[in-house]
Amino acid sequence: MGWAMADTTIEWTDATWNPVAGCTIMTAGCTNCYAMRMAARLEAMGVEKYAGLTRKSGGRAKWTGKIRLDHSSLVLPTSWKKPRRVFVNSMSDLFHPDVPLDFINAVWLVMEETPRHTYQILTKRPDRMAEILSTSAFKVLPNVWLGTSVEDGRVLHRLDELRSVPAVVRFVSYEPLIGSVAGGDLTDIHWVIVGGESGPNARRMDPMWIDEIFDQCTDADAAFFFKQWGGKNKKAAGRFYRERLWDDLPSLTI
Repeated sequence: MGWAMADTTIEWTDATWNPVAGCTIMTAGCTNCYAMRMAARLEAMGVEKYAGLTRKSGGRAKWTGKIRLDHSSLVLPTSWKKPRRVFVNSMSDLFHPDVPLDFINAVWLVMEETPRHTYQILTKRPDRMAEILSTSAFKVLPNVWLGTSVEDGRVLHRLDELRSVPAVVRFVSYEPLIGSVAGGDLTDIHWVIVGGESGPNARRMDPMWIDEIFDQCTDADAAFFFKQWGGKNKKAAGRFYRERLWDDLPSLTI
């Protein structure tokens, strides 16, 4: 069960739960993916779950595209007595095309059986999320928030796809924000996370891009959460925007 669940320093959640490991690079936001670096580190530490999920390319870890299902981790949330906000699959994407329907259903059943927790699921594939969750096989669970990642204006179509996902809370993570999303429409999206890229090869985030998102949140009445400025030293750059912290959560919380 190594690294199936962990407390986390991610500001907008309490814990991570990883019944799936491994992913595939899709778009520009994936270039410096933290999970790729972490998976390579875990494999080097001998954690079998992450063996073969990355390869070295240009001196950096890259996903191989291999997906690993961790059936043993499915029961973990049932053992957590204290309610938590749980980020599902921080090391993968539940709606990756190679994650089978029956496994997604197994994850869904665990979330339904543990209503004390609030689950946060992010995908770069909201089209598949919408297709699957619109079927009668899946209930709309009040403790499950569903979101998509958007890094710049080239993938704004993900917002439209997210809007068609049946959910109590829909959210978008503009992280890493590497370009303007001025054309974004936040209608029927309840929560917005904004963050600059961090790490040794971090790309700069223009403050104007954040201003654009902040105004969109105001217009759409979406909660605004500013995660970080990022950069090579994200702690030094901090989390203050407009001279304050922004830790807003969606108003539709259960």
